[in-house]
Amino acid sequence: MAVARCLCWGLRRAGTWLLPPPVCCPQRVLHKQADGTEFQSIYSLDKLYPESRGSDTAWRVPDDAKQANNDIPLDRLTISYCRSSGPGGQNVNKVNSKAEVRFHLATAEWIPKPARQKMAITHKNKINKSGELILTSECSRYQFRNLADCLQKIRDMIAEASQPAKEPSKEDAVLHRIRIENMNRERLRKKRIHSVIKTGRRVDMD
Repeated sequence: MAVARCLCWGLRRAGTWLLPPPVCCPQRVLHKQADGTEFQSIYSLDKLYPESRGSDTAWRVPDDAKQANNDIPLDRLTISYCRSSGPGGQNVNKVNSKAEVRFHLATAEWIPKPARQKMAITHKNKINKSGELILTSECSRYQFRNLADCLQKIRDMIAEASQPAKEPSKEDAVLHRIRIENMNRERLRKKRIHSVIKTGRRVDMD
């Protein structure tokens, strides 16, 4: 019994130098990107609401934040929200996240008249009977991002309609004339063939 106690005591004393020392794991060093180098999308709060300074969360917009929409007068737009079928999971069944923006195109004085006329022809499928141009967006689960997408669509449409028409070169004009002549020649050929077929169907009753 005494021998066993001495053996246990000796093992406890020797365990401190028989066991290998614990290995210390190196601490993980977090590398933070320098300010201004991180990627920001066009829907980031810093770009949509520059005066907010990113101090708020992504789901709430500061009440005193001024939106960068100086080029589009928001008081001339009719903005409404409804249920969305886009991303958001069950959130789309509870929150009106889909944005709809409409305005009367013919009386939109903040758009140049030539651009309005071109927009009326190019986007006639988006204009209702009252002459209102309707744009919708449901690309995000947040209202303000969908609204920003609608405003960006308006900017793109105005920029596209404001571009001057490209004058065709001499080669393009000659090619266009040749194509028209070939189309007319083919049309007359089919017309003559159809006339011959109808003439052959006639029955002489005499």
